[in-house]
Amino acid sequence: MLEPGDGAPDVSAENQDGTLVDLSFEEPTVVYFYPKDDTPGCTVEAKQFNAELDAYAEAGVDVYGVSLDDVDSHEEFVEKYGLDFDLLADPDGDIADAFGVDTSEGYTERVTFVLAGGEVTHVYEGVKPDGHARDVLNDILDDGLATLD
Repeated sequence: MLEPGDGAPDVSAENQDGTLVDLSFEEPTVVYFYPKDDTPGCTVEAKQFNAELDAYAEAGVDVYGVSLDDVDSHEEFVEKYGLDFDLLADPDGDIADAFGVDTSEGYTERVTFVLAGGEVTHVYEGVKPDGHARDVLNDILDDGLATLD
Protein backbone atom coordinates (compact mmCIF):
# COMPACT_ATOMS: atom_id res chain seq x y z
CA MET A 1 0.00 0.00 0.00
CA LEU A 2 1.17 3.50 -0.78
CA GLU A 3 2.48 5.47 2.19
CA PRO A 4 2.97 9.17 2.90
CA GLY A 5 5.83 10.47 0.77
CA ASP A 6 5.22 7.99 -2.07
CA GLY A 7 4.66 9.42 -5.52
CA ALA A 8 1.08 9.60 -6.74
CA PRO A 9 0.09 6.85 -9.16
CA ASP A 10 -0.96 7.58 -12.73
CA VAL A 11 -4.63 6.63 -12.82
CA SER A 12 -7.76 7.27 -14.83
CA ALA A 13 -11.18 5.67 -14.75
CA GLU A 14 -14.76 6.21 -15.78
CA ASN A 15 -17.05 8.00 -13.38
CA GLN A 16 -20.73 7.31 -12.77
CA ASP A 17 -21.59 9.07 -16.06
CA GLY A 18 -19.17 6.96 -18.11
CA THR A 19 -16.83 9.95 -18.53
CA LEU A 20 -13.11 9.22 -18.33
CA VAL A 21 -11.51 11.06 -15.41
CA ASP A 22 -7.73 11.56 -15.34
CA LEU A 23 -6.37 12.28 -11.87
CA SER A 24 -3.31 14.53 -11.61
CA PHE A 25 -2.92 14.85 -7.82
CA GLU A 26 -1.16 18.20 -8.03
CA GLU A 27 -3.91 19.95 -6.08
CA PRO A 28 -5.09 18.41 -2.80
CA THR A 29 -7.22 15.37 -3.58
CA VAL A 30 -9.01 12.77 -1.46
CA VAL A 31 -9.37 9.28 -2.90
CA TYR A 32 -11.38 7.03 -0.66
CA PHE A 33 -11.82 3.33 -1.33
CA TYR A 34 -14.95 1.64 -0.09
CA PRO A 35 -16.26 -1.94 -0.38
CA LYS A 36 -19.59 -1.67 -2.21
CA ASP A 37 -22.21 0.77 -3.44
CA ASP A 38 -25.42 1.12 -1.44
CA THR A 39 -24.35 -0.86 1.62
CA PRO A 40 -24.81 0.65 5.11
CA GLY A 41 -21.26 1.79 5.94
CA CYS A 42 -20.49 2.85 2.39
CA THR A 43 -23.70 4.88 2.23
CA VAL A 44 -22.86 6.67 5.50
CA GLU A 45 -19.37 7.48 4.23
CA ALA A 46 -20.58 8.72 0.83
CA LYS A 47 -23.37 10.84 2.32
CA GLN A 48 -20.96 12.44 4.79
CA PHE A 49 -18.39 13.26 2.11
CA ASN A 50 -21.28 14.78 0.15
CA ALA A 51 -22.40 16.79 3.19
CA GLU A 52 -18.85 18.20 3.56
CA LEU A 53 -18.40 18.76 -0.19
CA ASP A 54 -18.94 22.53 -0.08
CA ALA A 55 -16.16 22.88 2.51
CA TYR A 56 -13.88 20.61 0.47
CA ALA A 57 -14.62 22.69 -2.64
CA GLU A 58 -14.02 25.96 -0.78
CA ALA A 59 -10.65 24.58 0.31
CA GLY A 60 -9.85 23.53 -3.28
CA VAL A 61 -9.83 19.82 -2.46
CA ASP A 62 -11.27 17.26 -4.91
CA VAL A 63 -12.99 14.13 -3.59
CA TYR A 64 -13.30 10.79 -5.40
CA GLY A 65 -14.80 7.53 -4.20
CA VAL A 66 -13.54 4.25 -5.66
CA SER A 67 -14.89 0.73 -5.50
CA LEU A 68 -14.89 -2.37 -7.69
CA ASP A 69 -18.47 -1.55 -8.73
CA ASP A 70 -19.13 -0.71 -12.38
CA VAL A 71 -20.37 2.53 -13.95
CA ASP A 72 -24.04 1.48 -13.82
CA SER A 73 -23.87 0.64 -10.12
CA HIS A 74 -22.18 3.98 -9.39
CA GLU A 75 -24.80 5.82 -11.42
CA GLU A 76 -27.62 4.25 -9.40
CA PHE A 77 -25.82 4.98 -6.09
CA VAL A 78 -25.19 8.63 -7.03
CA GLU A 79 -28.80 9.14 -8.14
CA LYS A 80 -30.31 7.40 -5.12
CA TYR A 81 -28.44 9.60 -2.62
CA GLY A 82 -27.92 12.79 -4.67
CA LEU A 83 -24.14 12.58 -4.50
CA ASP A 84 -22.33 15.51 -6.11
CA PHE A 85 -18.83 14.06 -6.48
CA ASP A 86 -17.38 11.45 -8.79
CA LEU A 87 -17.36 7.76 -8.00
CA LEU A 88 -14.74 6.00 -10.09
CA ALA A 89 -15.52 2.56 -11.45
CA ASP A 90 -12.71 0.07 -10.87
CA PRO A 91 -14.21 -3.33 -11.80
CA ASP A 92 -10.80 -4.77 -12.75
CA GLY A 93 -9.08 -3.39 -9.64
CA ASP A 94 -6.56 -1.30 -11.59
CA ILE A 95 -6.87 1.79 -9.38
CA ALA A 96 -6.83 -0.36 -6.23
CA ASP A 97 -3.65 -2.05 -7.51
CA ALA A 98 -2.03 1.32 -8.25
CA PHE A 99 -2.64 2.37 -4.63
CA GLY A 100 -1.82 -1.06 -3.20
CA VAL A 101 -5.34 -1.54 -1.82
CA ASP A 102 -6.33 -5.14 -1.07
CA THR A 103 -9.09 -6.63 -3.22
CA SER A 104 -8.52 -10.29 -2.33
CA GLU A 105 -12.01 -10.61 -0.77
CA GLY A 106 -13.70 -9.38 -3.95
CA TYR A 107 -14.05 -5.80 -2.77
CA THR A 108 -11.71 -2.96 -1.79
CA GLU A 109 -10.82 -2.51 1.84
CA ARG A 110 -11.95 0.78 3.36
CA VAL A 111 -8.93 3.09 3.12
CA THR A 112 -8.52 6.78 2.28
CA PHE A 113 -5.62 8.60 0.68
CA VAL A 114 -4.90 12.32 0.58
CA LEU A 115 -2.58 13.40 -2.20
CA ALA A 116 -1.11 16.79 -3.06
CA GLY A 117 1.86 18.03 -5.04
CA GLY A 118 2.09 14.70 -6.83
CA GLU A 119 2.57 12.61 -3.69
CA VAL A 120 0.69 10.84 -0.94
CA THR A 121 0.37 12.99 2.19
CA HIS A 122 -1.99 10.94 4.38
CA VAL A 123 -3.24 7.35 4.52
CA TYR A 124 -6.19 6.29 6.69
CA GLU A 125 -6.60 2.56 7.25
CA GLY A 126 -9.30 0.82 9.26
CA VAL A 127 -11.66 3.70 8.53
CA LYS A 128 -14.87 4.03 10.51
CA PRO A 129 -17.32 5.68 8.09
CA ASP A 130 -19.15 7.92 10.56
CA GLY A 131 -17.25 11.21 10.96
CA HIS A 132 -14.44 10.24 8.59
CA ALA A 133 -15.15 12.89 5.95
CA ARG A 134 -14.92 15.70 8.51
CA ASP A 135 -11.79 14.21 10.13
CA VAL A 136 -9.99 14.07 6.77
CA LEU A 137 -10.93 17.66 5.96
CA ASN A 138 -9.77 18.84 9.40
CA ASP A 139 -6.42 17.07 8.94
CA ILE A 140 -5.96 18.66 5.50
CA LEU A 141 -6.65 22.09 6.98
CA ASP A 142 -4.55 21.49 10.12
CA ASP A 143 -1.57 20.41 8.01
CA GLY A 144 -1.84 23.48 5.78
CA LEU A 145 -2.48 21.55 2.57
CA ALA A 146 -5.50 23.76 1.99
CA THR A 147 -7.32 26.65 3.67
CA LEU A 148 -10.90 27.79 3.93
CA ASP A 149 -11.47 31.36 2.82
